[in-house]
Amino acid sequence: MGRRILNRKELRADFDAAERRKGDDEEVVDEDAESEDEDEEEEEKSEEEDEGEAAPDAEADEDEEAPAPKKKKAAKVKAPKVAKPKRTRAAKVVRMRLVWGVFNNSHQCVATYEYPKRKDADAHAAKLTADKKNTHFVQPVKEAIEEKKEK
Repeated sequence: MGRRILNRKELRADFDAAERRKGDDEEVVDEDAESEDEDEEEEEKSEEEDEGEAAPDAEADEDEEAPAPKKKKAAKVKAPKVAKPKRTRAAKVVRMRLVWGVFNNSHQCVATYEYPKRKDADAHAAKLTADKKNTHFVQPVKEAIEEKKEK
């Protein structure tokens, strides 16, 4: 059998409601708790005196922890800011040129030839294949054109 799917929004709403109720109860309980805390502190001090002064630092630590936790201030509701349209940069257009590359079996470029010189590239690949007894082939390659800036 499958499990029922939990509705997270309802669970969150229940949790928030419980937190609000707990916050309201704390205000009422804090007044009663102050008198109870004083009684408990007196009992703890009497017990520590019975044990002796073996841990004088422990009393200081407990005194620091004894104050009631501070209440969290209610967060101010801020008006949502109007989103400014973000300025997008136009991508720099890089001009490309096509050349013929002579490659070996490891796909390493051995030589490049200008586009009109395809026959020279084929001849070079055939020569390398015959001499080195490894396969070489010709493939088109796109290269970026470096534009010279005029001053």
